[in-house]
Amino acid sequence: MKVTIVGMGKVGSTLAFALVCKSVVREMVLLGRNQRMVQGDVLDLEHAQSFVPVPAQIRTGGVEAAAGSDIIIMCASVPSPVVLTHRAVLGPGNVRLMRELLPPLAEGSPDAVLMMVSNPVDVLTWHAMKITGWPAARVLGTGTLIDSARFRRMLSMEVGVHCGDLRAYILGEHGPTQFAAMSCATAGGESIDDNPHRRELIHAAAQAGHAVHGQKGYTNFGIAMAASAIVEAIVLNTLHTMPVSTLIDGFLGVREVCLSLPAVIGRRGIERVFYPNLNAEEVAAFRASAESVRRQIADAEGEGGGRE
Repeated sequence: MKVTIVGMGKVGSTLAFALVCKSVVREMVLLGRNQRMVQGDVLDLEHAQSFVPVPAQIRTGGVEAAAGSDIIIMCASVPSPVVLTHRAVLGPGNVRLMRELLPPLAEGSPDAVLMMVSNPVDVLTWHAMKITGWPAARVLGTGTLIDSARFRRMLSMEVGVHCGDLRAYILGEHGPTQFAAMSCATAGGESIDDNPHRRELIHAAAQAGHAVHGQKGYTNFGIAMAASAIVEAIVLNTLHTMPVSTLIDGFLGVREVCLSLPAVIGRRGIERVFYPNLNAEEVAAFRASAESVRRQIADAEGEGGGRE
């Protein structure tokens, strides 16, 4: 499969390295504004491939190099402020950027799966569908996959069960209104109790990205691994279930907004979306997430120069 990564900053370059290490991609195109730095990444990754079982063909170039891609991954972004208080502040600038970048990419790869990594990811996933005109199944965002992974890691250390064996999802917005669906969280078929300490873990997971950003000025390892897991599921058609940002079209009365729900990921992108049986508190939280993201979409449209 041919994979194109757009935006070779900290996240894009780390994602490229993660995909090289996994040996699941046969052709990878790296696109970025600073061609000298991108070419440096290409050379460095070529050297790294001496240590992997199945090397990929890696190259860079203009947008034409991305033509015929099976997966397009959007990591490009306007610069983040030194103190990032809310991902939504990136919305207007990144919507303008997507209007610039996505049309030629979509034209050159009309059958690709498009994955949004840039923030605010739910807002950009919605705009990406509108800009490209592609069906919801082929446009997805990393959403709360990284938040769920952070929460499961913290929870696993408490309950003494490997995080991969925990079924515990953070859903809704990849942002301050996200919530843990504790009513359907399980381990080995047993319910995971909701208690005050676990509420603290949920809050810590929600703030983890900001904590990392505050310490080193950016996040890259966790989100790159999350994105690489989605790519692996698409390339290998594994049909793993992951919480990703997708179009909500009627669940709990919510429409025309992108939020994270558990989805089956395969060769065609989103193969199926699950609709958990949430309790009353979680239903209210999901609807609150929808309102938050809907406001951000409207704000980004207003400042981004009109509607698609």
